[in-house]
Amino acid sequence: MSERTRRVIPFKAKVIEPIFLPPRDKREELITKAGLNVFRLESSDVYIDLLTDSGTGAISINQQSQMMLGDESYAGSRSFRKLEKQVREIFDLPLILPVHQGRAAERVLNSAMVKPHQLVPGNTHFDTTKEHIEYARGRCVDVTIEESSSSNLYHPFKGNLDVGKLADVVEKYGPKAIAYVLITITCNSGGGQPVSMANIKAVSELCRSQNIPIYFDAARFAENAYFIKAREDGFQDKSIREIVLEMFQYADGFTMSSKKDAISPMGGLLVLRDKELYEQLKPFTILFEGYITYGGMSGLMMESLAQGLQEVVDYTYLNYRIGQVADLGQMLKEKADIPIVEPVGGHAVFIDCRKFFPRVPEDQYPSQLLCVEIYKEGGIRVVEIGSCLAGRNPDTGENIRPNLDLCRLTVPRRVYTLEHFQYVSDVIAAVKKKHGQVDRGLKFEYESPGIRIFDSTFSYV
Repeated sequence: MSERTRRVIPFKAKVIEPIFLPPRDKREELITKAGLNVFRLESSDVYIDLLTDSGTGAISINQQSQMMLGDESYAGSRSFRKLEKQVREIFDLPLILPVHQGRAAERVLNSAMVKPHQLVPGNTHFDTTKEHIEYARGRCVDVTIEESSSSNLYHPFKGNLDVGKLADVVEKYGPKAIAYVLITITCNSGGGQPVSMANIKAVSELCRSQNIPIYFDAARFAENAYFIKAREDGFQDKSIREIVLEMFQYADGFTMSSKKDAISPMGGLLVLRDKELYEQLKPFTILFEGYITYGGMSGLMMESLAQGLQEVVDYTYLNYRIGQVADLGQMLKEKADIPIVEPVGGHAVFIDCRKFFPRVPEDQYPSQLLCVEIYKEGGIRVVEIGSCLAGRNPDTGENIRPNLDLCRLTVPRRVYTLEHFQYVSDVIAAVKKKHGQVDRGLKFEYESPGIRIFDSTFSYV
């Protein structure tokens, strides 16, 4: 029996949602009307939606039942107290500020932590993370290990920070020039790649020796813990909960979009050790989000989040979830030798579009081109994590050229089946056969300011 056959599926369908595949001519009309930007499509016009895993997972019967207990009180909500208790049990961090999603946590944290011209070193900052740091007039410094810049080079923890590079940044600019060090677990922009416990510990030791705070972007913390258990010596016999507790002892706090690993439709967290910083951040939370015992979330969402945190640290669930993503990657390689980032990460399969479209110039956005052609071919929505998303240098205005120009096939939690992924792999194989040797890509018709991937429009060159 193959690994796919042996893997235990830890749920069954109870409620379904119909989906519809528009005909080819209609898909071409829709994507043209949307300015060749999949974000501007209506969800009803998408057959299989792999745009994001943020808030798109299927909630469980236990989440649904707990949501009925939601306390919508403005202050002192018992649903917040339940969430607070759950967060403390899983992460062993004492101070919790709820927010409506992860980018809100970033805004609150950076409002107090980042001073003008300060640096935030980390492992390939995600787009909203980078924008919030720059909005606070700080600057990001990418210190990811060199292995992360190759899509086919194998390394079990491509999300690791290069401790030598980080030390050089500290020595060059001085500890006071650094607002904090950020570790994204798993590293989304680098291909959903995990960070090892040894690397987390080494970064923490350096930061604490220089009195530099260390924070996690913990949106996919449980998936990172799974990879530590699977790939790192000394952790095979530890539970996911034990690994999570060990990971977070090295951090001063974390931001979290709870729409990912907490499998909640909405919600976020800002969690801290430092009581003084917590008091500084409370007014920002109230100003930007809401009172500190709901922070932009309804009581029913806090109940959903608290239950989701319990469910995500179950090994059987994680083994199936991450195995499903690996299966999709394997199908793409077997059917048409699609160039993907390897090893496959936790939440998505990433296609290396410089290799998929080797003749398309870099400044013609090959990843965005692939998103468009996949929708036209099969009604599937995927997302660009490449040159368009990377944006422009805030100081020079020049286009940033990321190490990898990627198209992300993001797998929602507990939603799609093996048959869906077989269809996805067939569609992408067809796109490669038809369009793999094109030599022209896309250009901006309208370049949206800020995070331009969301609202820009394009045309074919």
